[in-house]
Amino acid sequence: MAINIRKFAAIDIGSNAVRFLVHNVIERKGQPVKFKKSELIRVPIRLGEDAFILGEISEKNQNRMLKAMKSFKLLMDVYGVEAYWACATSAMREANNGQELVSKIATEANIDVDIIDGKVEAKIIASTDLKELLQNGKTYLYVDVGGGSTEFTIFNGNQVKGSKSFKIGTVRLLNQQVKESVWDAIKLWIKDHLKDAENVEIIGSGGNINKLHKMSGRKIGQPLSYIWLNAQYHFLDAMSYEDRIAELGLNQDRADVIVPATKIFLNTAKWSKAKKIHVPKIGLSDGMIKTLYHKVTTHA
Repeated sequence: MAINIRKFAAIDIGSNAVRFLVHNVIERKGQPVKFKKSELIRVPIRLGEDAFILGEISEKNQNRMLKAMKSFKLLMDVYGVEAYWACATSAMREANNGQELVSKIATEANIDVDIIDGKVEAKIIASTDLKELLQNGKTYLYVDVGGGSTEFTIFNGNQVKGSKSFKIGTVRLLNQQVKESVWDAIKLWIKDHLKDAENVEIIGSGGNINKLHKMSGRKIGQPLSYIWLNAQYHFLDAMSYEDRIAELGLNQDRADVIVPATKIFLNTAKWSKAKKIHVPKIGLSDGMIKTLYHKVTTHA
């Protein structure tokens, strides 16, 4: 049977890191289309520290971004990528010179970048393989923790019942950029939207929850428990940044943000009364690839 392998790329410009993802899209006559990760590169530029504190992206980080984007362009040529989609989230949204940097990237790296809002982010994420996890009659709270914002989506079975983006993320929390009122607003939103729901389960997304799952030693598909997450939070919080790197082997750009990320998941679980946190290792970039593929094939 004839097989056709096409390559698509996603560039997710987040507040903590920039991710470059290449997927093989496998087409076979009479078979469902398969998406398989081919390459993932993560560059910790941390644009959020500039955007949330200074209000703009520094010249140093602009130059790092341009170098990264030029390298992604070269890699796309090498891999033979047929189409790409580059999206920027909260850091670029809030930086005064975000649009200016988008223009520089277009001119110097020949890559067009879309600055998207939280609603679009949630919609893209919902187009991933998430639906394969969702069982009829169950309520799920999908939580995607980024550096600058966190997206919450409530599913009843595979139906979206509500979604909301809050300006809370790991980089913002590290830099004391989150007021108590934001935590209160999240608590209120969760309790209000889940007041009639029973046995809510969380689906977690983002580099930090993926890392926590790996650290737990659980197999792929096995959820984390609220009890384990609570114990892990206190364990990590009691350690110094240096010890998290030296003793746990965490990367420098993961060793600090993992604590505030765990706090977000922990509070979310507490307020939703969820006992389980599923970690399917899917996120914005996976949704971008699927959205892009369907857009390209629809217009072909």
